[in-house]
Amino acid sequence: MLEPHSSPQNSSLPRSGLAGPTPQVAVEIRRVAKHFGSGERRVMALQDVDWDVYAGQMSLIVGPSGCGKTTLLSVIAGILNADSGSVRIFGSEVSAMSDRAKTRFRARHIGFVFQQYNLLPALTAAENAAIPLVIAGWSKAKAVRRAKEVLDSLGMGKKTENLPSQLSGGQQQRVAISRALVHQPSLLVCDEPTAALDHETGLSVMELLRESAVKPDRAVVVVTHDNRVFHFGDRIAHMDDGRMIQVEDRTQVAA
Repeated sequence: MLEPHSSPQNSSLPRSGLAGPTPQVAVEIRRVAKHFGSGERRVMALQDVDWDVYAGQMSLIVGPSGCGKTTLLSVIAGILNADSGSVRIFGSEVSAMSDRAKTRFRARHIGFVFQQYNLLPALTAAENAAIPLVIAGWSKAKAVRRAKEVLDSLGMGKKTENLPSQLSGGQQQRVAISRALVHQPSLLVCDEPTAALDHETGLSVMELLRESAVKPDRAVVVVTHDNRVFHFGDRIAHMDDGRMIQVEDRTQVAA
């Protein structure tokens, strides 16, 4: 795990609904801006965004289409470079890293879950879930054994040898979640993970994410437009026109 980072603002932040100290700041975003295009085609996707994400919680980013949700998620994950501002993940200044360093950082510390499962059709469920470990240098046999353990913990123990075409949408998303968790990331980012699923299956996937991914030393950030899953969020960041307009602390509601 990464070295913990203590924000000087922690003492003034709202406390969790659970007894105990203020949760650790996992992701610290300060005055992040991002634009696309130039001249008359210039579009400000993010405008001076400030936001803190906490370990041990699931944070949602919500808002209308085109408001900057996925752009912000991509900047947090180091896939896109911000024009200005800073992003720190458990104390590491991701925004100041070179592209090569960001790639290494993502491989070690960030897990990704997407709307489209992005599974390789010729690989089994276990082989798909093992990909991050193989990339990290594990032997295939050892990586697949570890992947099978994660798949089993997510209720996929009997499907480890199945190809993606032999799995339902919900099962494919469970494989994708296993792939995101197999290397025990510090940060899990999910872009519309339920959008390709029916409502009941989507709810089961969100429940699975809460049970398997939300840990005291991990932060989970989910972009969603589906208000039917909002109740899974500990904190909900509302965006519009590239700005963070409101952060709803549901741990206080729970308290």
